[in-house]
Amino acid sequence: MGKNLSNVKGDQSIGSGVGRDLEYGSCLWTRGKARERLVKGQNRQGHTQDTNTYFLCRTLRSLGVKVCRVSVVPDEVATIAAEITSFSSRFTHVLTAGGIGPTHDDVTFEAVAQAFGEELKPHPELQAAIKALGGEGWEKLSLVPSSARLHYGTDPQTGHPFRFPLISVRNVYLFPGIPELLRRVLEGMKDLFQNTAVRFHSKELYVAAAESSIAPILAEAQAHFGRRLCLGSYPDWGNNYYQVKLTLDSEEEEPLEECLTYLTSRLPQGSLVPYMPSAVEQASMAVYKLAESGSSLGKQVASALQTIETALDRYCLTQLCVGFNGGKDCTALLHLVYAAVKRKFPDVPNPLQILYIRSTSSFSELEQFLQDTIKRYNLQVLEAEGDMKQALVELQMRYPQLKAVLMGTRRTDPYSCGLSSFSPTDPSWPSFMRVNPLLDWTYRNIWDFLRQLFVPYCILYDRGYTSLGSRENTVQNPALKCLSPGGHPIYRPAYLLENEDEERNSRT
Repeated sequence: MGKNLSNVKGDQSIGSGVGRDLEYGSCLWTRGKARERLVKGQNRQGHTQDTNTYFLCRTLRSLGVKVCRVSVVPDEVATIAAEITSFSSRFTHVLTAGGIGPTHDDVTFEAVAQAFGEELKPHPELQAAIKALGGEGWEKLSLVPSSARLHYGTDPQTGHPFRFPLISVRNVYLFPGIPELLRRVLEGMKDLFQNTAVRFHSKELYVAAAESSIAPILAEAQAHFGRRLCLGSYPDWGNNYYQVKLTLDSEEEEPLEECLTYLTSRLPQGSLVPYMPSAVEQASMAVYKLAESGSSLGKQVASALQTIETALDRYCLTQLCVGFNGGKDCTALLHLVYAAVKRKFPDVPNPLQILYIRSTSSFSELEQFLQDTIKRYNLQVLEAEGDMKQALVELQMRYPQLKAVLMGTRRTDPYSCGLSSFSPTDPSWPSFMRVNPLLDWTYRNIWDFLRQLFVPYCILYDRGYTSLGSRENTVQNPALKCLSPGGHPIYRPAYLLENEDEERNSRT
């Protein structure tokens, strides 16, 4: 299996424990296989998705250890050994992840032995541990380099030492590649890497300006603060609220505050955005805080929540679903329902259900937004095809337990002026209760709610679309057309539409 090598080093003060005096360090991850969950093969071939690197970097940083190199290598003993030899001599710690197991492509132990000119030998403690665990066929795990050390740590799940140890050779630590196991082992072995002499400080800033336009300012800032601070710049072309994320990292807090003042005074006025990246995680707190604010928008939110909470009292979660097509109204509704559910049932693991009626010619951006939203809110998708009536017929046949559908309908929508918060379907339709929390919301209410709480929405709205349907009946709104500074025609985002009566000019 493919291997991912990187070296880890704490600040120079951590080197005293292992006889190193190096400026940087790195970690070594190997690809590793998760037997039942991952397909055998190599990371670099796309057969597994690496989540270990992100976790290791964040955890080690919290321990005062700077991760300076990550390397991905194939299942070749000589290649792995050469990388380990190089990293081990240059950095304080080397961590590997994966390549430990019973099969032919589990070659981490062999590669480490070759790197240090050692033999593989059976270790009595490992043989006993494998036997105690009933690991028939896992005898290969007892063959380790001759100078191997065993670390039992404390299993965070049991509070007792691990039943199978973490193995190290010199300054190389050999972690399992299965993400769940790696996280559990590192949590129980933090003392091996803790660097109490260093504490990293960091800040994130979000800028609504093109990276190229602020690059000179960032270069000047980095030159001004030098080695006291590291300034990173990361463009994001798909975010609704900012274009560049800036990261400020330092071993002292004072340079961060100084740099924040420096950048605030030099970046374009109004370009710094008080962005909240955890909008979904904090949905319940933020939504109910807005509802209690007493503002005109807060009153609309409070009214919508009252309707949603009534629905939650009348129906259990398995009897409810949220109508969702990726549009702005149902995006606002989903966020409101999610906030209400999390407040009422904070410990219920059941995912929220959404009804998605697939279009035959939907925008790819809309499909991507749907997939992102499913992950973001941990949704269960009830999918149907056809028009609304056909979809409800199919829904009732496939999910007979469903009784009500929460919908993002507003009175300004076609055929909706006579609806109430709870409106049964017409007699000729499948029997459902339509729950309409947003009936009296305006176009401006929707956008103020989404953008005030930094709720992610479909990127098409930032390109001049104000009402989304299929590719055949949806165009950019002519009311948002304007000229760029270079004289080229462009479209302003939907939330800047001035006349709400022109909202449906996006539909043909």
